[in-house]
Amino acid sequence: MAYVTLTGAILSEILATTSMKYSHGFSRLWPSLGTAVGYVVAFALLAQTLKSMSVGTAYAIWSGAGTAVIAAIGMVFLGESTSALKILGVLLVIAGVVVLHLDGAH
Repeated sequence: MAYVTLTGAILSEILATTSMKYSHGFSRLWPSLGTAVGYVVAFALLAQTLKSMSVGTAYAIWSGAGTAVIAAIGMVFLGESTSALKILGVLLVIAGVVVLHLDGAH
């Protein structure tokens, strides 16, 4: 169940961050509300996850997955620059999450 709530927290955080991009500095109502609601849901689900998963593992997965997906969304859908170095950085974030998860899985 922890991975279900963690997945929900990750998806909520991704939606909130993407909404923030479209809020234009919180000057647009609906994306601003989407940002606020998304982060409230993300933190609520993360808090539930922490009842049964170590904070280091949960936070590494939550933040790493969110970072990697948001970077990919930026490059693929939002016209942000793509380079081999940026892709390497995303892969290193993912590798770090995997290593932390493996260490926490004992």
